[in-house]
Amino acid sequence: MYQKILLPVDLNEESSWKKALPVATTLCQTFGASLHLVSVLPEFTMPMVGAYFPKDFSEKAHVAMKQALIDFTEAQVPDGIQTQNVIVDGSPWEAIIKVGKKLDADLIVMASHTKRKFADYVLGPNAEHVVHHAKVSVMIVR
Repeated sequence: MYQKILLPVDLNEESSWKKALPVATTLCQTFGASLHLVSVLPEFTMPMVGAYFPKDFSEKAHVAMKQALIDFTEAQVPDGIQTQNVIVDGSPWEAIIKVGKKLDADLIVMASHTKRKFADYVLGPNAEHVVHHAKVSVMIVR
C-alpha cells in the first residue's frame, strides 16, 4: 500500500517523533516501505537573518544536523528499514510538503503537538498546514 513514508523530525523536540516514529516504522515493516526522515533548518540565507550569523554558519549547521540525523537514525530506527535522511531549509510545513513531492512520498506521518503555544495561534500548527496542503495521505499521531 505504501512505498515511501516521510517522517518530519525535530531533533530538539522529542514530542515530534516519540510517538510518530514507532507508527512510521511499523508501517514500513508492514508494507516494505522506505522511511524518509526530514529535518528542517531555518533559512539563514535571508538578508535580514543572515546578517546576524557568520558567513559559513548555514554550512556548519547543515553538517552538524546531518551527523545528528545519522546518529538519530542509527539509534532509533530498527534494522532492516531502508532509510534516507533529508535536511532542508525554510518554513517547516512548506519544506515538508516540498520534500514529500520531490521524493514522491505516498504517506506523511507526523506528530501533533497538543501543547498550544502562542506561535500556534498566530501561524497555525505545522501539522494542520501539512494536512491542508499535502496532495498525499497524512497520518497525525497523538
